[in-house]
Amino acid sequence: MREICADLITDVTERLCIEANEHLPSDVKEAIQNCRACEDWEIAQGVLDRIIENYQIADAAHVPICQDTGMACVFLEIGQDVHITGGDLTGAVNEGVRRGYEKGYLRKSVVRDPVRRTNTGDNTPAMLYTEIVPGEQIKITVAPKGFGSENMSAIRMLKPSAGLQGIKDFIIETVEAAGPNPCPPMVVGVGIGGTFDKAALLSKKALLRPIHSSHTDPFYAALEKEMLEKINRLGIGPQGFGGRTTALGVHIETMPTHIAGMPCAININCHVTRHTTEVI
Repeated sequence: MREICADLITDVTERLCIEANEHLPSDVKEAIQNCRACEDWEIAQGVLDRIIENYQIADAAHVPICQDTGMACVFLEIGQDVHITGGDLTGAVNEGVRRGYEKGYLRKSVVRDPVRRTNTGDNTPAMLYTEIVPGEQIKITVAPKGFGSENMSAIRMLKPSAGLQGIKDFIIETVEAAGPNPCPPMVVGVGIGGTFDKAALLSKKALLRPIHSSHTDPFYAALEKEMLEKINRLGIGPQGFGGRTTALGVHIETMPTHIAGMPCAININCHVTRHTTEVI
């Protein structure tokens, strides 16, 4: 049994909140640059140039990539042989978010009540997702999620009779409805299976995958490729001004489900697909 102090979890969460908001992952940068090289529409080229310039400035000046520094989505893979000492896990994560958003001068975007709308003032609470895994380490991933893209996400409790075509139609329908609102080029996370809540979680976790990775199942890898090609033929383009680049990637995650259902969730992210990870 390995002991990990709650203070360490706080310190790491604080640092990751700042890093994730200031530095776009290298795979996302590469995908944007590749799309710029393939664009033949002048306006789309200009938009992608500004996107590249923006993240380069953020890197150099250590400032947020986007004014919407998001809700702090924190994914924890906790080894079953870990014992957390010196504090409460949830409290430790929230203290890290509190410090990170204050120290990094990051916008506080969380309201205490969804209807009465009073700001919590420190961007807590974090959206916390925990998973118990083998081992004696904790893997912490911070993925700030802005709501220009989150608001364009959707879930549908498809019947099995909808089949594969029903899934394809739902993906395209959701992206078309989103249009320019999620600041394309977007990343599209798709969760299929499980229950209502599990499908949504799968779709959010799909956004953490490297942009150019493919599903391990060739069937779903082919579906990812097909959906990316169809989305990019919609012509929405960077920031909705038209062009070949509407999405950088489509990632699908699946799990077993009930014989009577086929839940499908789509979690859309903007080109600022932020996440960073540390193992302690």
